[in-house]
Amino acid sequence: MDLETGVNQNRIKVSVRSLKESWRTILTLAYQSLGVVYGDLSTSPLYVYKSTFAEDITHSESNEEIYGVLSFVFWTLTLVPLLKYVFIVLRADDNGEGGTFALYSLLCRHAKVNSLPSCQLADEELSSYKKDIIRPAPTTFGATLKSTLERYRVLQRFLLVLALLGACMVIGDGILTPALSVFSAVSGIELAIGKEHHKYVEVPLTCVILIALFALQHYGTHRVGFLFAPVVITWLVCISAIGVYNIVQWDRHVYRALSPYYMYKFLKKTQRGGWMSLGGILLCITGSEAMFADLGHFSQLSIQIAFTFMVYPSLILAYMGQAAYLSQHHVIENESYRIGFYVSVPEKLRLPVLVIAILAAVVGSQAIITGTFSIIKQCSSLGCFPRVKIVNTSSKIHGQIYIPEINWTLMLLCLVVTIGFRDTKRMGNASGLAVITVMLVTTCLMSLVIVLCWRKSVLLALCFVIFFGTIEALYFSASLIKFLEGAWVPIAMAFTFMIVMCIWHYGSLKKYEFDVQNKVSVEWLLGLGPSLGIVRVRGIGLIHTELVSGIPAIFSHFVTNLPAFHQVLVFLCVKSVPVPHVKHEERFLVGHIGPREYRMYRCIVRYGYRDAHKDDSEFENDLVCSIAEFIRTGRTGLNVNGEDLRKDFEDLTVVGTPSTHLSGVQLCDDEDVNAELVGPSERKEILSPRVTKPKKRVRFVIPESPKIDRGAQEELRELMEAREAGIAYILGHSYVRAKQGSSLFKKIVINFGFDFLRRNSRPPTYTLNVPHASTLEVGMVYNV
Repeated sequence: MDLETGVNQNRIKVSVRSLKESWRTILTLAYQSLGVVYGDLSTSPLYVYKSTFAEDITHSESNEEIYGVLSFVFWTLTLVPLLKYVFIVLRADDNGEGGTFALYSLLCRHAKVNSLPSCQLADEELSSYKKDIIRPAPTTFGATLKSTLERYRVLQRFLLVLALLGACMVIGDGILTPALSVFSAVSGIELAIGKEHHKYVEVPLTCVILIALFALQHYGTHRVGFLFAPVVITWLVCISAIGVYNIVQWDRHVYRALSPYYMYKFLKKTQRGGWMSLGGILLCITGSEAMFADLGHFSQLSIQIAFTFMVYPSLILAYMGQAAYLSQHHVIENESYRIGFYVSVPEKLRLPVLVIAILAAVVGSQAIITGTFSIIKQCSSLGCFPRVKIVNTSSKIHGQIYIPEINWTLMLLCLVVTIGFRDTKRMGNASGLAVITVMLVTTCLMSLVIVLCWRKSVLLALCFVIFFGTIEALYFSASLIKFLEGAWVPIAMAFTFMIVMCIWHYGSLKKYEFDVQNKVSVEWLLGLGPSLGIVRVRGIGLIHTELVSGIPAIFSHFVTNLPAFHQVLVFLCVKSVPVPHVKHEERFLVGHIGPREYRMYRCIVRYGYRDAHKDDSEFENDLVCSIAEFIRTGRTGLNVNGEDLRKDFEDLTVVGTPSTHLSGVQLCDDEDVNAELVGPSERKEILSPRVTKPKKRVRFVIPESPKIDRGAQEELRELMEAREAGIAYILGHSYVRAKQGSSLFKKIVINFGFDFLRRNSRPPTYTLNVPHASTLEVGMVYNV
């Protein structure tokens, strides 16, 4: 009995220790999320009251306006960020990832409405693809909705356009939020230096801060990330402490304004002006979408804890404190400053608060800029944005990326907005419309997720979309009415980015369809005979193609004009799948093209829309090792018979990267030809006998068991010799043109729009860092 008691006590201690460690991890993530997720949301008190009381309503002696605005702010913060995002939307993650494209990805997998043309049945076998997918009962509304979406292409395109609209507005927010946040923080300098000189300082200082912010992006947020959370925490403590001081000092009964009755009184008194002022109140929830978009960096529970126990009460106290101060100050000395955050700050604290506010605004801007990089990477991965250079600034955190082209474009547009507007009112109108549009898109997609993915009743989905959609539609209408007063900016930006995305997606789709229609069959290839009637030179030829089956037209074009290619041919397809991450053990699909003696392989490399692509040397080694592991496992390729040829069938095998099959084939490079060739006792090495003094010798280290046949050994030896000779990349350089008889609209889109984007974007193999000395381009004209 004593022994059993001791064992039970040990088990209890272990469970308690693991529980403590898990909670420590969650609290650490909650602390870190304060700096990454809530920078934008926490700086909203800088400009909410100032934007709300800009023109549409005035602050009267009765205080009905200020109490009504406080009531609206309180219930908006409670219903949208707290109820909608924290307790509902965060649960709709895609394998731990969040954001607009996470919802779209979920819908693509559950209803099979994927816009990617290169999808395969093998992709549905991915562990992250199959997770939580259960088909709805045939008699339910969800099954009817699923079949309807799969049947009508117009609905699938509408769903894609809806997701792209949300992405475009996020990009617009990435331009407007830094300008608004930094300018609002800097505007506090007006009370320090006087109204005569502030206008000559605010705009230049804001521009300098923005230029410095964007110039530091290439270093990555991980280098200064440790400062983010303390800055935001200091800011939240600061505004909540000032709020408590103002409540105690000026109006201890301001809490009464939290009653919804004050919203009714506000609208009854102000009527149309009050409705138009909702565009300013809307700014109190800017940055709420970041809680869902940045879910992949943290966890659902950590974000919920950080918002519920730190951010939400701090913001409520800050807004209550401002309302308490303004309720007792109806005439402000600096009338041109109107109603702002800094007037409610005690005069002795204004300078340190100004410094903290600027730092918090920079942190909030950093978060939205990083989010913009992420959304553009996702669009590019899903074939909806021109290829751009993506630099991973952190080897540990996959989401921290830097896109040079987008960074400098955002900086220029931020400066244009700052210099063009020069006031928070029009910046707030523009930012508010972008924010509420993203939220409306999320609400619409979320209602579909409730029915198709969660398999809940359609009544629940209707209640969700009606309740939150009505609130957001009210704010959307109030923002849209300010079209000529700044709200046109996000619409113009979204329209521009939407045109770019649609043109690129349409052109890429037509190009892929041309490839499919003009691909060469395996039957044609086998008809050339075992020698293929062609000279085979030493080395590996990597033919980059977007096709997942068949022989690309560029290969036949190449062979027709130059009847010689490498002793080992690999048809390489690097593609994205509608999941955030693909495990390393499921990364490669490898198969033979034709019989084994042809030494021709197809390799499909699958990445999720949030996966980071490897550099050239790592990728080449992984590719060669995966083909070697495929050979070692005993797959022999096609059975050469008429039926298989007519089906153009290829049997592909899932092969992981070398890091996932350590017991399999490994690749070693020896700089010294006389190096000692001693491997583990359970392994043996296959060496190349033909080359006497190579510059760099390549060897495969393979397990002794299970035994491999002589044919596989010979195939491995030839693959190794080819790797020693080097790898050449054969790329297709396509010129896409609209075919004769096409409509004028199609000719403009393809011949001018898509061609311009193609010439000014990165090549298809930019992620492989292909060396120019090893590249051979095959030009072809695509008449689509």
